[in-house]
Amino acid sequence: MREELTTDAAGTAIRAAGLRVTESRRAVYEVLRAHPHATADAVHDAVRDEISSTSLQSVYNALSDFTAAGLVRRIEPAGHPMMFELRVDDNHHHLVCTSCGAVTDVDCATGHAPCLTPTDAQGYRVVVAEVTYWGLCAACALSSSSTPANSHPQEGHHD
Repeated sequence: MREELTTDAAGTAIRAAGLRVTESRRAVYEVLRAHPHATADAVHDAVRDEISSTSLQSVYNALSDFTAAGLVRRIEPAGHPMMFELRVDDNHHHLVCTSCGAVTDVDCATGHAPCLTPTDAQGYRVVVAEVTYWGLCAACALSSSSTPANSHPQEGHHD
């Protein structure tokens, strides 16, 4: 088991972030690798399948430690619980389905960090921009082709 902790991707990433590698942290990391944009509850449910004694607080602690260390990015789309992802090394944005809640990564639309240049920064030195695009995912658009677009409560919401 000691050998496994020193050679796996989760252990390597956690250690590189300056954190102690534990079984619970490894499990949280692996869940996020398999399920980007997972909520803390979803991570807890998946980790508990592997480590039945893992508490929700333990998962929150790991996610908080990972976020503080820059290993995980926390996203908070309006009207949705906070979610966590491992994709932290770029300036990307998210598509959120207003029907099923699916979240998908999307790269910046026009190249070199266009979102980092507001029309008036008012003296701020902007380092990160969070953009959320709201709409229907392909599956929901197909199944609701007869439903008017304005029937979705988040439609028109801009972050």
